[in-house]
Amino acid sequence: MNEIKKAINTSEMTAFQILMVAICFILNMNDGIDVLVVSFSGSEITKEWDLSKTQMGYIFSSGLAGMTLGAFLLAPFADKIGRRKVFIISMLLITSGMLLVFMSKEYWQILSLRLLTGIGIGGILPTMAATASEFSNNKHRDFNVGLVQAGWPIGAILTGFFCAWAIPQFGWRFAFLFAGIISFLMLIGVIVFMKDSLDFLLNKQPKNALKKVNVLLENMNQPTIDSLPSIPKASSKGSVMSLFEPQYKRDTFLLWLAISFGFLTLYTLMSWVPQIAKDAGLAFQMATNVGIALNVGAALGTVSMGFIAKKLGLQKTILLFMITAFVVMVIYGNFKLSTLLIFTFIFLIGVFVQGGFNGMYPTISRVYPAAVRTTGVGFAIGVGRIGAILGPTIFGILSDAGFSKSSLFIIFSVPLLVTGFAVWSLKSKNL
Repeated sequence: MNEIKKAINTSEMTAFQILMVAICFILNMNDGIDVLVVSFSGSEITKEWDLSKTQMGYIFSSGLAGMTLGAFLLAPFADKIGRRKVFIISMLLITSGMLLVFMSKEYWQILSLRLLTGIGIGGILPTMAATASEFSNNKHRDFNVGLVQAGWPIGAILTGFFCAWAIPQFGWRFAFLFAGIISFLMLIGVIVFMKDSLDFLLNKQPKNALKKVNVLLENMNQPTIDSLPSIPKASSKGSVMSLFEPQYKRDTFLLWLAISFGFLTLYTLMSWVPQIAKDAGLAFQMATNVGIALNVGAALGTVSMGFIAKKLGLQKTILLFMITAFVVMVIYGNFKLSTLLIFTFIFLIGVFVQGGFNGMYPTISRVYPAAVRTTGVGFAIGVGRIGAILGPTIFGILSDAGFSKSSLFIIFSVPLLVTGFAVWSLKSKNL
């Protein structure tokens, strides 16, 4: 079996493997839709319910709190019951949460439904990174895991264009209805096409594992096997405690630190940039376009990060992106800019903040072995979501307290340096 796995890692990827990575990409597009639809709708929700920035910050953060719960409670089950089942459960939660927002009439209802949607998203993100890694060969693994993350800003870009057209005509609830329908179609796609990975089937050996393994091997142009190998000893250990074994303990804490501070800045920007632009006097469509520019930069940054990482390595690339992002954010927050320069700098913030941050997913996937990979990614993202929850709410509270844009952008640029240097300090031999 080791020879077959080695052959898979060194052979060119088959159409089936590419399809599995493509499904992960599309699911991440859906996450971009689900997260950013509330950002692009935020100014209209605020106006309809006469909300303060603090109250709107709670709406942003409720979804992020759900993502934290999903990453902690739902994603680790992918190492126990399979990647495919967790995808299906997560998509059911996302679809239900999005469709029910369409019918919401009270502030507490949207808070609750954003929490529900967030749990689903939190279950998908770590599972998606692990799945893309496990269906890739060595040559393309880092690039594919990074490329999957580009689906998020692409989904956000498409959401921005749709919201700019639909919300003025049909209202903000229609945007949630449309997002829910898209989620439902993706759920059907997962049920029909998604398979559990070879690593999971060999480590856990669920019912009919031999048949499923041979189907995968045929789809990857590899010889089938007559019997399953013995279950690896590592898979019988408590998966969460494995993250704190001597060879992983230091890197586990550094990853948690890096992703927490990165999420704090990233989700603050994603949540508030369109409303900051609208508060500055831009029309709804123009303010939405500012949010689109952020995500166009994020998509290009994510792809370019993958190419640069092939040359410099993940650690150097992430540090370079984070330092550059810090400089760009400080300049943006402290100088009066024309409309063209506003779009340019927002675009660059997307390139370097999210482009660099998305390098975290292939980094985490390389630090942990397959038996605890989803658990490792899930707990890193779960801990990181604490920063994501706090960021938008703190931004709203500080805005209501009278902090200037200059002060806010300085405050929220510093965490990027923490992220960059924490990744630089990782000692894993697999990086």
